[in-house]
Amino acid sequence: MTHKPFETLRFPENFWWGTAASAPQTEGESSSHGKSQSTWDRWFELEPEKFSGVGPETTSNVYNCYKEDIQLMKDMHLNSYRTSISWTRLMPDGITVNEEAVQFYRDYFKTLIEHGIEPTINLFHFDMPWWMMEKGGWTNPQITTYFEEYARQCILHFGDLVKHWVTFNEPLVHVECSYISGHHYPAIHDLRKAVVSGYHTILAHAKAIRAMKGVRNDIKVGTVLNLTPVYSGSNQEKDVIASQKAHLLIVRSFLDPMVKGIFPQELIDLLKTHELLIETDVADLDIIKTNTAEFLGVNYYQPMRVQAPQKTARVPMQTLDDLFVPFVWENRRMNPYRGWEIFPEALYDIAMMLKHDYQNIPWYVSENGMGVADEARFKDDAGMIQDDYRIEFIQEHLEVLHRGIQEGSNCFGYHLWTFVDCWSWLNGYTNRYGFISLDLDTQKRTPKKSSVWFKSFIENQSK
Repeated sequence: MTHKPFETLRFPENFWWGTAASAPQTEGESSSHGKSQSTWDRWFELEPEKFSGVGPETTSNVYNCYKEDIQLMKDMHLNSYRTSISWTRLMPDGITVNEEAVQFYRDYFKTLIEHGIEPTINLFHFDMPWWMMEKGGWTNPQITTYFEEYARQCILHFGDLVKHWVTFNEPLVHVECSYISGHHYPAIHDLRKAVVSGYHTILAHAKAIRAMKGVRNDIKVGTVLNLTPVYSGSNQEKDVIASQKAHLLIVRSFLDPMVKGIFPQELIDLLKTHELLIETDVADLDIIKTNTAEFLGVNYYQPMRVQAPQKTARVPMQTLDDLFVPFVWENRRMNPYRGWEIFPEALYDIAMMLKHDYQNIPWYVSENGMGVADEARFKDDAGMIQDDYRIEFIQEHLEVLHRGIQEGSNCFGYHLWTFVDCWSWLNGYTNRYGFISLDLDTQKRTPKKSSVWFKSFIENQSK
């Protein structure tokens, strides 16, 4: 694409410029200070060979280094930051509040605010408590009550500091990865359990909003979804139908109930046809309808391209490829380290979809970024990583986002994944995403070239 000089891009006043992270991927101290085990802690104990040699115990040591990191954020002129609270740290047994955790998070959030950085805090970022996993995790309806109480406690202890909250990060992912693809614990393949866990997640989202707003009404509660635009591999009817089914399952399955409070009738019909429709309670559906997101975070990395499968869908459906299969676009650009297509243009399609189909809900880019392996090879003589590829990636996406905003989409911010290189589930530190490089041996933080560029970009916004 043809680039405008970044000096010419002007975003709305008070636009959020920041980064995103999560507790399990950054905090460290995973088995201390009163914290209980999450599924990641336990899974690493059981099968360490799955984790590229690096577990969740230390990660980026933010528990001990957050003040240094926040100063670096201020130095970059960032004005916002999203991270999460660890459920297993705040409420190790699901009932008792850990006072040491309260003090840690209060100081963490106060320090952000004192440095002019608005915190947006997420309740759940894939880190299921082990005590809940032993009860069935998201397949157990009791989790919605536990989660509701956890949400309430978060506002009781931090609602005076934090005014922007999100219930979940990418809820589709913990459903799909746990019960379809095998990338998250318990790593089984069961479409019915996937549907059940998805429904309980959506109900937990609604119950959490009800509980949080019941404590304080001066907060905003939203959610963060990975909105992956679905493109048909051709204009043939069978491929278009396949893309529509993918859009229902991948995008609208969470977006509609969490933002509109209703499940799409087309989704209900699809699940019924394939014998995956579950029973629901009218009272629960009313809770979902009346407790919806006030704003939306959008994680965008890559598009989804699909075509119709060659086989006839089985009943009951066994796998998602009964309905759609990947299509490889011959003109695609790829990030070879992550295996993801680079397609900034999809951000415009997201912006227009939210404007036209979702009442132009206030939204922001809550994650966008580029993971690259072995970044040390790009160090200059002064020790700074020359990540021009990341600068180009960000600029391309900001140009497209800017066009969407100019055409009326209600976007109020952009957050890169991530600030300091962080731990990444089964991949450890193989791919690095941060503005700031992390030395795993010393925990030393070193700004990359992209951080200098982004700081200059932010400064230029006020000229």
